[in-house]
Amino acid sequence: MSFWSVVWEHLREEGTIMWVASLPVVELRGAIPLGVAMGMAPLEAFFFGVIGNMLPIPLLLLFLQPVSQRLRRTRPMRALVDWLLARGERKSASVRRYGLAGLALFVAVPVPGTGAWTGAIIASLLGFRFWPAFWALLVGTLGAGIIVSILVLMGTGSIG
Repeated sequence: MSFWSVVWEHLREEGTIMWVASLPVVELRGAIPLGVAMGMAPLEAFFFGVIGNMLPIPLLLLFLQPVSQRLRRTRPMRALVDWLLARGERKSASVRRYGLAGLALFVAVPVPGTGAWTGAIIASLLGFRFWPAFWALLVGTLGAGIIVSILVLMGTGSIG
C-alpha cells in the first residue's frame, strides 16, 4: 500500500467521524462509538468527534436567528422553524436559570435532545453572546465526549 493511499484512508475515517458528529441528534453519541467500531483508538475517535460536533456551532450561533426569521416568512418552512424553536424553548428552563454553566451542563449530559445543536439553539433563543456561548458549548461537548468515551470503553471491556 502506498503512502498516499494510507493517508487517504486515514483522512476518510477521520472525515466520516467528523461528519457523523456534526449531524443533529447523532452528534458525539453516535460518532465516538462508530469511530471505535471502525478501529480508531478511543482518544482519536473522541478528538475527531468533538471537532466534528463543534463545526456547525459557530454558524448556528451566528445565523440561527436571522435565518429562522427569514425562513418563517415562507409557508413550507414555518412549521419546521416553529417546531425547532419550540423544542429549544422547552429545553431552556435549566439553562435560563443557571446561565452559561447551565448551558455547559445541559450539553454535557449525552442523552437525546441535549447535544451541542440544541444547546446552540437555546443559546441563540436566550440571547447569549457568541464567545461565552461557544466556550460553554465546547466545555459541554468535551464533557459529553468524555462520558460517551467511558461508556464505549466499558462496553468494549477496555476499562475495569
